[in-house]
Amino acid sequence: MIRLDPSFLSQPLAHRALHDVACARPENSRAAIKAAIDAGYGIEIDVQLSSDGAAMVFHDYDLKRLAKDSGPIQQRSAADLGRVILRGSDEGIPGLPEVLDLIAGRVPLLIEIKDQDGSMGANVGRLEQAVARDIARYRGPLGVMSFNPHSVQQMAIHAPKVARGIVTSAYEAADWPLLPKGTRERLSAIPDFDTLRASFISHEVEDLGAPRVADLKARGADILCWTVKSAEQEKEARKVADNITFEQYLAELPHT
Repeated sequence: MIRLDPSFLSQPLAHRALHDVACARPENSRAAIKAAIDAGYGIEIDVQLSSDGAAMVFHDYDLKRLAKDSGPIQQRSAADLGRVILRGSDEGIPGLPEVLDLIAGRVPLLIEIKDQDGSMGANVGRLEQAVARDIARYRGPLGVMSFNPHSVQQMAIHAPKVARGIVTSAYEAADWPLLPKGTRERLSAIPDFDTLRASFISHEVEDLGAPRVADLKARGADILCWTVKSAEQEKEARKVADNITFEQYLAELPHT
């Protein structure tokens, strides 16, 4: 088991970097990443796959919500996506190598690999291999995670020396309408933690009281959570979580 660097348990993690589109800092943008570094926060980012097999730093499966374009990101090349402007900025979508160079180990970086199967199944691998190639020479506090346990398994194969975890949830039907009931029930029990030799979870903040979270914490797993949106919610989350992923406010930084 590879443990997270201790900085992951002290520096709050800016969700999709320190984004605020009103300040020209869209989600997962260079500007949001630079703002998080300047403020001293850790950073959480998302990656999706381009049509030519590149890891792109972008959250959604479709461009429409976040960019001045539309259509599935998987149908566009990395070069093309680099020219697609993020809403609220003049930036194109960055690739993972550029973002790694930008952060350069200055703050902890947590990479969420978005499910490419569509149903949390085993039809994955290309994105994970692209991420593994990109991070192979990275020097700095780094962790990888995914909702899809198969993606985490791929990272265990292709980047075995990088700390890995599972993004976890209560998997309520209203929040996951496309997932079959059996899949939701299985994933909510977090059954793959030991098999994957994961060292942490990032759990849904509203469900931190779940018995399985308490069990993993008691057994020494690091507990992160998503997504805290106020100081009041942070105070409650920290009764269970070792650290938080946050947005829409400025989390308190540790005293130095």
